[in-house]
Parts: sequence; structure tokens; C-alpha cells
Amino acid sequence: MATIELDRLVKRYGQTTVVHGIDLSIQDGEFVVLVGPSGCGKSTTLRMIAGLEEISGGEIRIANRVVNDLQPKDRNIAMVFQNYAIYPHMTVAENIAFGLYRSTLSKSEKRQRVEQAAETLGLSHLLERRPSALSGGQRQRVAIGRAMVRDPAAFLFDEPLSNLDAQLRTQMRIEIKRLHHRLGTTSVFVTHDQVEAMTMADRIVVMRDGHILQVGTPLELYEKPVDVFTARFIGSPTMNLLPATLKEGGAELSTGGLIRVSPPSAPRADVLIGARPQDLVPSSPDTPGLTVSGNVVVVETLGSETLVHIENAGQTIIGSAPGRQIPKVGEHLTLHAPLDRLYCFDKSTEKALAIR
Repeated sequence: MATIELDRLVKRYGQTTVVHGIDLSIQDGEFVVLVGPSGCGKSTTLRMIAGLEEISGGEIRIANRVVNDLQPKDRNIAMVFQNYAIYPHMTVAENIAFGLYRSTLSKSEKRQRVEQAAETLGLSHLLERRPSALSGGQRQRVAIGRAMVRDPAAFLFDEPLSNLDAQLRTQMRIEIKRLHHRLGTTSVFVTHDQVEAMTMADRIVVMRDGHILQVGTPLELYEKPVDVFTARFIGSPTMNLLPATLKEGGAELSTGGLIRVSPPSAPRADVLIGARPQDLVPSSPDTPGLTVSGNVVVVETLGSETLVHIENAGQTIIGSAPGRQIPKVGEHLTLHAPLDRLYCFDKSTEKALAIR
């Protein structure tokens, strides 16, 4: 196991900078997820840690050793790719053992490591099969097993679940997290799926346009987003954002109503008031907070809750009806979120403001 530290890390392709001097410290044994939309620099950052991309500036340290100029094979890391990258002509046992191709271990020691990895991953009964006889989830476990046998200082995962169907993704998320708890190896996981990030990470790193916007635990990012992008990216469905203007004593919504907000960044500043759909529920506005009304245009029944889309002043707002309280399309509905569940962002900078 090892720490991983990125110090002012930069990546350029010609005149185009895709990673802008980021700083990140990953603790020994930590499971960190890099998340963001396509093109945000997360996979490029992972490949620089692995040594598959040359860095343009800054420093990478693994286990307190600067690895800027080391080849991937000399960094003592193991990488699991999106497309499995296992050999179709080899058996499961041979594919897993390929991770020890350059090892000086004896044949018996290599066989023992392969068997241990297969047992941990539930592949012991599949060792003589070839990849064509495996499911997608089993192939991904073979790729993980090949990384495991090397006993690396860190695992790097580059969107390893993207090629799996929804049920297999859920299963593999659980298996990878259980594997991490068992091995305790430092892990860096790249995904564009915020659900994967929320369910797997000890800490999440939100990236956009080659910058790190926020680093924190899943709950910290969900409860205290520092900007509009993070607020909308973390959480499903996405956060509702309503235009408002800061005035004496609060924020006046463009649709009417006043919400107490503190501190205002400037007199009559334009802001966005945020409310997560799970907090915006049908109720009478008998407590301070956000109240919006409109006609129901879409109903999404999920079983444990029902998502309700209403039209309000030309904007679609998503709320949540708990349990089996299912409104009908066309029904007029009032949704309310309490004051302590609201968010406020400066409209021009998109940075979070305090709300009271």
C-alpha cells in the first residue's frame, strides 16, 4: 500500500492544456474516485499516475517516491481498464498469471497467487475456461485478478464498469468495494457516473475542464457543494435551481416569494436558489422555506418514491412524493422545501453562498 500525491500536475497537448496544475493527496489505503463529464481530465490524470502519459509539469509521488520519469512497470501499480484487456486465447488461470509475467517468483508461488486471487474473486471454478465462455462481470473479475496477483502498492481503475449492464454494474460495484475492504490497497477509480462515485468512494474528486472543483466524502459533496456544477453533478435527479434576487432581508424569487439568505454578496445580487428533489415535497407552506406551485406534467413512479415534474413560470421543477402518494398528470400541486434544506449560489460566479 502507498500514498499518492499530485503536486501542481499539468498535462498539455501542444498548446492545449487539459490538466491545469492540480494538487491532490491520496492517503494509504484510501479509495478515491475521480468523477466528472467526458473531457474533464480524469482519465488523463489516472494515466499520468500510471505512467502511460508523460506529464508536462508538476510532480507525482507514490509511496513518497517521485515517479515522474519511471516506466509504468517500475511504479508498482496495477491498472484495470474499461475493455478488460484479457487475452481470448488464454484460460482464466493463464490470464490471471500473466500479471506475473515479469516476476521472479517460482512456478509454485505464481500458481499459489493465482489460486488465491481466483478464490477471492469467486473464479476458482472457472480457471480452465476461456474468456468467450464468461459473462461480462466474470471477465472484469479476471482483469482485476490479473492486477491483484502483482500485489501492487495501488490499484488504478479506468471506468471498469462502463461496458456492463445495469445489474452487473451494481454487482461489480459491491464486489470491488468488498475487495478493497479486504485488501486495504490504495485505489483510484475513474468514472463519469455519480452513482458509482457516491456508493464506492471514501472521497470523491470532482473535476471539470482540467481543474479540481471539490474534494470530499460523498456526504460532504452532497450536503455542501461549493458551486453549481458540483451541486448539479452530485445527486440524482439533479438539483433544482431557481433564479432569485438578493434584497434586504432575503432572496426574492423570480416567481414571487421571499427566502431569508445570508450573507448577500452585493446589493440586489442575482442568485440561484437550489433545492434537491428529495427535499421538495407536497406539503402546506407552514414553515419558512421554498414553496412552488404548478401543474404536474410528468410522474415517474420508482416504488419507494415518486418523482413529480411540475411546470412553474416556464421552468420544470422536480419534487418527490413519498411512498404511494402518486399525483396525476394535470393536477395542481404545491411543493415545499424547508429553509435548512435550501442552497444559494451567486449567479455570476456560480459559487455557493451561505443560507439561513
